Amino acid sequence: MAKSIHKGKRKVVKTAAHKAAERAVFVMKPECLALIENFRLMDDDFMSKCLENAPECIELMLRIILGKKDLKVVKAQTEYPIKILQGRGVRFDVFARDSKGREYDIDIQRANDGAEPQRARYNSALMDANALKSGEDVDKLRDTYVIFITENDVMKRGQEVYSYLRIEEHNGDRLNDGTHIVYVNGATRSATEVGKLVHDLLCRDAGEMYFDVLKKQVRQFKDSEEGRHAMCKAVEELVERGEARGKREGKREGKREAMLAMAKRLLANGKLMLKEIAECTGLSLAQVKKLQASMA
Repeated sequence: MAKSIHKGKRKVVKTAAHKAAERAVFVMKPECLALIENFRLMDDDFMSKCLENAPECIELMLRIILGKKDLKVVKAQTEYPIKILQGRGVRFDVFARDSKGREYDIDIQRANDGAEPQRARYNSALMDANALKSGEDVDKLRDTYVIFITENDVMKRGQEVYSYLRIEEHNGDRLNDGTHIVYVNGATRSATEVGKLVHDLLCRDAGEMYFDVLKKQVRQFKDSEEGRHAMCKAVEELVERGEARGKREGKREGKREAMLAMAKRLLANGKLMLKEIAECTGLSLAQVKKLQASMA
């Protein structure tokens, strides 16, 4: 299908021929192709690309993880950003809403230190913070599910799925506030539906996967020229963003080192008060005091 792009008064239509020409100009590097060959759905960047326009895959995952065979996804988006005016925003690997209004955050967490319960709590809070329009009553809040799919058994109890609710501390009564936090254990190797899903998420070869809808998406980005082209381009853009971020962080680090060096010279000179040194260098008073103690 042609895609219309508006630039002022001019309208450009991208046809299949245009897209083929773009692919011909872009050269797929061998190292990039090798990287794609080793990708798994458990690699969040690959999963985000594979599931970008595949709500049926997200629906399958949710049905299996939550045991809701009638769950119907009506909205799905990968790399879903939630921004707030103050504080830290987040980007969900997958955001979805079902036909009953329930909302889902699915995140791949390969490292244990990215799967802390506090992170799940924060994601849950931001989902709630963006759920209501101005003036809406809180009883309009939807049920929310934060789902972490982890490569290791983060909770270390051997379960396939850990499902957490808020309960009364003494008698175990459920609060029924609609919040759910779920961990899927990527270390499970059982023959259950969850075990098969985990197998597919960790599989590099689409031919060895159990679920056809997942197999189809993986093959599209690993075996077809158009899919590999799109994936190579996404990988290179990711690398470029990482390099740009590294340069920015390097500049910030260089500026910080320069401020510390200036503060050391002023401390050694002994003519200014600590507060004045902090104002001159942009360091906090606490940082200047710590630096002074290290020089003693």
